[in-house]
Amino acid sequence: PRQAKERLQAFGEVLWLEPTDFVYPSIAAHPDIYFFQFAENQLVFAPNTPKEWVAFLHQRGVKLMRGSKLLGGQHPETVHYNACGTQNLLVHNLKHTDSRILKLYEGKTQVNVNQAYTRCNLLALNDRAFITSDEGIYRVLTERQLDVLFIDPHQIHLEGHDYGFFPGCCGVFDWSLVVCGNTSALKEKTELDAFLTRNGFSLVELHDGVPTDLGGILFLNG
Repeated sequence: PRQAKERLQAFGEVLWLEPTDFVYPSIAAHPDIYFFQFAENQLVFAPNTPKEWVAFLHQRGVKLMRGSKLLGGQHPETVHYNACGTQNLLVHNLKHTDSRILKLYEGKTQVNVNQAYTRCNLLALNDRAFITSDEGIYRVLTERQLDVLFIDPHQIHLEGHDYGFFPGCCGVFDWSLVVCGNTSALKEKTELDAFLTRNGFSLVELHDGVPTDLGGILFLNG
């Protein structure tokens, strides 16, 4: 949405992704399909990511690691980089994870889940606090005594689909949860506010409409 674009640009320079023709249209401009974010300035990228995107990031000092698996037109060729990670914890359907990502987490905690579109469905605030729209992921992480908030995905807009996923609306900037949309109508609004408060996070909403899944917002410090 235009309002979201204007507000997002206040954070800094923005790389806007144009849809590619080698993954299916509804996710063809979603950053979490092409990039795995390992740190605030480090990405693993698919080998067939458009060269101009990679050049843009390289020129701004982002640390880039080329992945080994090409993206393709359908699952599982679309999920190799769609993992959720912190410095010490990786969550993904590990049989589909690109080997370069797995190498980054050697000796660290790797959690397997059934949902291969993991980053679409999971946002990490830190090593212990997560937001998800997937019930399976919620069960796995709560069994590990982590602080996990579930947001019903049926409230989320995703172009071309009946619904999207709340983590796909979001990014983390410093100590703020940045959401592409207004959260006031979410049935979990009270729980969301409490979750953010106890984890020391504030809320930034980029536009006044329904939360919109755009494949996540990746904030990088080049």
